[in-house]
Amino acid sequence: MALHIHEACILLLVIPGLVTSAAISNEDYPADEGDQISSNDNLIFDDYRGKGCVDDSGFVYKLGERFFPGHSNCPCVCALDGPVCDQPECPKIHPKCTKVEHNGCCPECKEVKNFCEYHGKNYKILEEFKPSPCEWCRCEPSNEVHCVVADCAVPECVNPVYEPEQCCPVCKNGPNCFAGTTIIPAGIEVKVDECNICHCHNGDWWKPAQCSKRECQGKQTV
Repeated sequence: MALHIHEACILLLVIPGLVTSAAISNEDYPADEGDQISSNDNLIFDDYRGKGCVDDSGFVYKLGERFFPGHSNCPCVCALDGPVCDQPECPKIHPKCTKVEHNGCCPECKEVKNFCEYHGKNYKILEEFKPSPCEWCRCEPSNEVHCVVADCAVPECVNPVYEPEQCCPVCKNGPNCFAGTTIIPAGIEVKVDECNICHCHNGDWWKPAQCSKRECQGKQTV
């Protein structure tokens, strides 16, 4: 009976050892960094220096061959020192361009606003409008607004007034001028007091009236 117990103990000691060794594999313990480097050294890469050029997609071009590195890049020529690419002066994009494409060497405007903006309002191409009584404007095909300001003539009076919806001032009482502090109409002589008769200069309304003294008609004091 003692012999059977001893043999059972030996079997129990051997079986765990077998299970432990089978559960351990190389996948649980990655290779050392030195082993990885040595394995990478076995890889072979083609060297095209001095022989050709390689783009980002891996295509190889011969020396002197013209190619495009990408859809939005300028064309290049494969040289001994690497690609030599064109660098043209691209035209400026219109400031009101709403759609720009980058499918070529230079960006290209594909859509521009078909209206003009002026003081917060939109106007159609070639539309004419008056933002004020003195301004005449038009929306140009370039999406820019060009305006002309009316050139008002000098009024022929010293008291012009501005009427609603009119650009230039008007002389409601006709031409006139100053005789001292009194406004007198032009074209006639006006007796401004007991001793002076005045009249406006012809065409020179801004000049003071020309006056002459006459015999005073004042009452004599007793």
